[in-house]
Amino acid sequence: MSLDAAMVARGLCDLTPKAGSIVLIENVGNLVCPALFDPGERAKVVLFSVTGGEDKPLKYPDMFRAARVIVINKIDLLPHVDFSLETAIAHVRAVNPDAPVLQLSARTGEGMPSWHAWLESQAAAAREFTPLCAAP
Repeated sequence: MSLDAAMVARGLCDLTPKAGSIVLIENVGNLVCPALFDPGERAKVVLFSVTGGEDKPLKYPDMFRAARVIVINKIDLLPHVDFSLETAIAHVRAVNPDAPVLQLSARTGEGMPSWHAWLESQAAAAREFTPLCAAP
């Protein structure tokens, strides 16, 4: 069974998050399926790491095309891996010329302010909508 918008809506009604909260739905597996299913999200986010290879956008173009933001993580490892940020970003732009590309390191905190700002912009936009479920 695949996760769909109705399942997410039921989960949100059970969780009853405060208006403007950010609820993350993580894909476990590959970068193919999440692009093909609509769980009713505000935005798809692609998070890939420098240890996974710069070719991911070309291998999974549907997911990168569907993404509203792309995060390249573990940039603190760049001196230790064969990964070109320029090439990776060029591959992203080949399939999605408009999505912001954020570079960050969860370990060092580099780039986290940009990620937090993007998340806050999404939360602010979400506060403008009526909740799916009435509060208990």
